[in-house]
Amino acid sequence: MTVAVTSSEALDVVLAIFLVVVGLALAYAFWRLGTLFAQLRTTTRNTEAELLPLLDKTGGTIDRVNRELDKVDVMTDSAVDAVTALDRAVRAVTAVVTAPVQALAGVVTAVRYTVSSFLAHRDLNRAVRTGRDAGERRVKDLQDDLDEAVPPRPGPQ
Repeated sequence: MTVAVTSSEALDVVLAIFLVVVGLALAYAFWRLGTLFAQLRTTTRNTEAELLPLLDKTGGTIDRVNRELDKVDVMTDSAVDAVTALDRAVRAVTAVVTAPVQALAGVVTAVRYTVSSFLAHRDLNRAVRTGRDAGERRVKDLQDDLDEAVPPRPGPQ
């Protein structure tokens, strides 16, 4: 008994074998994909279980840091107020002390120049003018020196 196989039947057998192999390959690929999704679901659950408490702790830490920064802000405001008050006090003392010191320096300079001019020239009117001019120059020089030494007061910010 000889069985004659036609080319059409042979192609049908080859096609059937090909389809079975493709089906098995797809089944294996879907099985591996299912395993991957199961692992992904487990990883997501574990990450969620570990990450949520960490985020909660981080939020608490940030809240505590913000409270401390608020305290530091109050401290710096107090320091700025103290420095401003000290600046006002120093400027007030300077203003009170400056005028008498300038006047005294002017008077001393005027007396010195008056006496020196009188001893040199024996002319009282000339000596008084020389002393007055020298005293006025000394007061002006002191005012110029103070203006250079004391920076202008900063304006409101």
